[in-house]
Amino acid sequence: MTIYSMTGYAAGTRDLGCASLHVEMKSVNSRFLDVIFRSGEELRAMEMPVREKIAAALARGKVECRLNLSHQASGTRELAPDMALVGQLAKLEALVRDALPQAAPLTVADVLRWPGVIGDESVDAERLQAECLVLMDAVIAEFLATREREGDKLAAMILDRVARMRELVAQVGPMLPKALADYEVRLSTKLREAVASLDEERIRQEIGLFATRIDVAEELSRLVAHLDEVARVVKKGGAVGKRLDFLMQELNREANTLASKSVAGEVTAIALELKLLIEQMREQVQNLE
Repeated sequence: MTIYSMTGYAAGTRDLGCASLHVEMKSVNSRFLDVIFRSGEELRAMEMPVREKIAAALARGKVECRLNLSHQASGTRELAPDMALVGQLAKLEALVRDALPQAAPLTVADVLRWPGVIGDESVDAERLQAECLVLMDAVIAEFLATREREGDKLAAMILDRVARMRELVAQVGPMLPKALADYEVRLSTKLREAVASLDEERIRQEIGLFATRIDVAEELSRLVAHLDEVARVVKKGGAVGKRLDFLMQELNREANTLASKSVAGEVTAIALELKLLIEQMREQVQNLE
């Protein structure tokens, strides 16, 4: 299943002959689906149908949708009067002047302004709605395609970071025996210097207790489990943003614990790199639907 970014853009135009219909959609990340609709008064009736189409296609994101109807300039077409209607007006004028000889005659301007003489260039509401919905389908399809392409890039980046974190976690295990042995030597020396009367058994007990407190095997195991879950969720696809955001928090918690328990500079460096990789993934996860 596909992963979608919450960042996207698409636009489309449909020629209606006497007018041009334009739709533009763009979005950024948001915790929920937030649709902002903008249009002129003649397209205000399209708000609910458009919102329904967007809600059916998207799960999250702050989406701005703009609809615009631009009428063609009159200079781009040749105007011709309806001569049949002009003839009817002439007959009506003759009848009226027979009854009212003092009535002012029709001027050319009066005739040209008469409804239907030049032709009604407006788009009827039913056709406008149908054309708008067809255009919305095309724009939403392109919009989803842009979010899908961006989602593919984010998924690849996350899986790349997961692979790198696996390598780092795998490096920690072999380091621990030597790190603990080195620390045991340093701690034994300090204890003997501090307490000359302390016997070897007591020293071993203190070292054993400390070794238990700094054991990171459980943290390493949980890191691996969380990384497995991140990879699984990304490959499954769908609306994964919230789930991945939670996993980033869990990964960061384990990396922090690993750093706090570290008794070796190498392990600390790995923990810090893990935190950096997690932060990089978290930034991108915020953009996933």
